[in-house]
Amino acid sequence: MKNLFNICLMAACLFTVSCKKDLVELNINPNNAKETHPQLLLTKIEWTAFQEFGGTSPLYANKMLVQSDGENLEQYYKWNRSNFDAFNNLRNVTKMDEEATKLKLTSYKALAKFFRAYYFYNLTLTFGDIPYSQALKAEDISPIYTPAYDTQKDVFKGILAELSDANNLLKNDNSEILGDIIFGKSTQKWRKAINAFRLKVLLTLSKRTSEADLNIINQFASIYASEPLFAKDESAKLVFLNQINNRYPEFNSSGFGSGMYMDMTFVERLKDREDPRLFLFCTQTRLGKEEGKAISDFSSYEGGDPAAPYAETNVKAVAGRVSKVNERYHKDPVNEPRILIGYAEQELILAEAAVRGWITADAKQLYQNGVKANFKFYESSVALLASSANLAPFVNESAADTYLTKPLNNFLLALTTEQKIELITTQKYFQTYFQGGWTAFFSNLRTGYPTYRRPAGVNIPFRWIYPQSEYNNNKDAVNKAITSQFGANNDLINQPTWWIK
Repeated sequence: MKNLFNICLMAACLFTVSCKKDLVELNINPNNAKETHPQLLLTKIEWTAFQEFGGTSPLYANKMLVQSDGENLEQYYKWNRSNFDAFNNLRNVTKMDEEATKLKLTSYKALAKFFRAYYFYNLTLTFGDIPYSQALKAEDISPIYTPAYDTQKDVFKGILAELSDANNLLKNDNSEILGDIIFGKSTQKWRKAINAFRLKVLLTLSKRTSEADLNIINQFASIYASEPLFAKDESAKLVFLNQINNRYPEFNSSGFGSGMYMDMTFVERLKDREDPRLFLFCTQTRLGKEEGKAISDFSSYEGGDPAAPYAETNVKAVAGRVSKVNERYHKDPVNEPRILIGYAEQELILAEAAVRGWITADAKQLYQNGVKANFKFYESSVALLASSANLAPFVNESAADTYLTKPLNNFLLALTTEQKIELITTQKYFQTYFQGGWTAFFSNLRTGYPTYRRPAGVNIPFRWIYPQSEYNNNKDAVNKAITSQFGANNDLINQPTWWIK
């Protein structure tokens, strides 16, 4: 009897253990993976990052678009609060880094550093001081749920250090980067992108060159002299496909309805320079079409006044005297690739650095390289679209050469340092039409070029107010950051942050 009892007890225990094991297995969600290969995370990270900080909002602030059926906050610089949504994307970057560490995959660790730098760069320009060194640690062994804010200077230090580390990690790594939809597995092309972005970050800090510990000018010169950079027509770009979930982000967007028109100041700048990219950016006015004017007739393009009440633009639009955004932006599922950093921007960055004396180089040649590369971008991408094939001759190499001889585009006619910087910055500005997110806006804050027309008495904001979620969940840290930067209770859009002072 005793033996029978022991046998039954053992069987019961085994049954219990088995049931517990089965219950555990049954409660594991196969669609919520705990581990994965970093290549699966990389594809999503790249797809998201190359479209982040985009949309049409910066185009209103950058005086490229106007609204006729309501008051657009960006157009009139009446914005207030932004968000920390980028931290959601950074969580995926953190996970990729963790998985790469487990598998000892150097290339993915390097790209994690690059995307961290990219997101934190945009976050700190948006707000000022932000959580950085203690951010994204809620799942650590000793979790941090209310991270402290780092000073903007320390954030920039961290960004530059992470970009340097990323470049160094890839120096001796020639392995294929699986899951890479940008460069098709090439570590060396990623090095070029990383170094080009380093130059962009350093030039952003042109007002802080007196900071000895940042060593901005020497860092810039060293990268230019000894690190790989983009060759002609190379760029970090996301190419879209006519497939579900792979189409151009503005495809079929309802935002391009009756109320969106071109900004007068943007159109006039292009017309003054006889810039043929205008024909690829927008449509002729209704009156211009009805009069049978050629697409290349600059007089058939007009915009609305960004400083006037929106109703005035509506009156002008009803009369058929305002151009709309080129239809390819919302009707073509592929349209143009989205560029995060590329040769055209890199060359203009180098041109400005040469003008400032940061590097010894031919500023004129660099400037021309940047302009020609942007023309080539449109010739090789937009002109291939069925709706735009007849526009290729307007942006080919010959057209670019002719364009650079026009008085307002000719580098040799810019005599002073300020005139040269204005010339270069204006060309960088043109390159950001539906590209580069808020790049042109921050460039305007730094250089003052090009000037942005606005209603009398309206100043251009320096930043956005911190998210309400920070006041709800991280109140002490955000209040401390506000007080140290601007004084207590001064979380306002008109407060300049460290980088721009």
